[in-house]
Amino acid sequence: MFELGKKQTLTVVKQVDFGIYLADGEGEDADDRVLLPKKQVPEGCSVGDSLEVFLYKDSKDRIIATTNTPKLMAGEVGMLRVSQCTGIGAFLDWGLEKDILLPYKEQTGSVKEGDEVLVTIYVDKSSRLAATMKVYPNLSTDSGYRKDDMVTGIVYQIYEPAGAYVAVDNRYSALIPAREIYGSIKVGDVVNARVAEVKADGKLDLSVREKAYLQMEKDADKLICRLNELGGRLPFTDKASPELIKKEIGMSKNEFKRAVGKLLKNGKVEIKTDCIVLK
Repeated sequence: MFELGKKQTLTVVKQVDFGIYLADGEGEDADDRVLLPKKQVPEGCSVGDSLEVFLYKDSKDRIIATTNTPKLMAGEVGMLRVSQCTGIGAFLDWGLEKDILLPYKEQTGSVKEGDEVLVTIYVDKSSRLAATMKVYPNLSTDSGYRKDDMVTGIVYQIYEPAGAYVAVDNRYSALIPAREIYGSIKVGDVVNARVAEVKADGKLDLSVREKAYLQMEKDADKLICRLNELGGRLPFTDKASPELIKKEIGMSKNEFKRAVGKLLKNGKVEIKTDCIVLK
C-alpha cells in the first residue's frame, strides 16, 4: 500500500527506458506500481533491489516516487517559503521539483511571495498533498516546559474569543489568552513569552508580559514615553474605561493604575481632574 507524503521502502519490479517501477511486494498489477523517473534511479540499481523513496503526485496527478527528501513530510510542522501567490492559493518551496499548494482556505493570515510560513503537510479530500497553516492537530503537548520558563514561538492563528495560538519551538501547543494580548499581534509574528500556566493536558498558556513587579517598571517607562509623545498631557485619568486605556496605552486598567501610582510616588506626574500631566 502506497502512503503519500511519507518515505517507504519499495522493491524494484521492472526497468524501462524512462525509469524503474517500484512496488510494495511483487507488484504484478500495474496499478500497484509507482514510477521512479530515470534521473532519480541510483547507478547499478536492478530488479529485486530495495529503495527508500518519498511518494507524491506529479503535475498529471499520478503517484510518483523520488529519492529526494522534502523539507516536510505528511504530519510534520515547519517553516516553508512562499514561492508564488496565485488565484487558488500560495505555492511553497518544500524542496521538490513541484512546489506544494497552500490553498486560500487553509491560510490563517495573509501571505505574500518570499514570506516564511509555518505549515504542516496533509492529504486533502482529492488525495493530493497540500499545506495548511492550521497546524494545531499536529502540535505536541509534551514540551517539558514549566511555569515561568521563557519560550519562543510563532503565532499561527488568532481567534479573538480565545486569543493567539502559538507553536512553541514549532512543535508545542500554546495559547496567549485574549486577556494577555496588548498591542498588535498577528499571524506569523515570532513571540518571546513566559509560560504562565501548564495545563493538565500539557498545553501551555503564555504571557508576553512579565510578572507584575517587573512589568510595572516597563509600564511606567512606557507611560512616560506616551506622555512625551502627547506633549506632557494625557487627556484622561486612571478612572477612564478599560477599553480607552487599552486602545490608547496598550495596558489593562490595573496595569495602567499601577504604572500611574509608581510615577506619582516618584513625583514624575500629577493627576488633575480630567488628565494626567508630567511634572
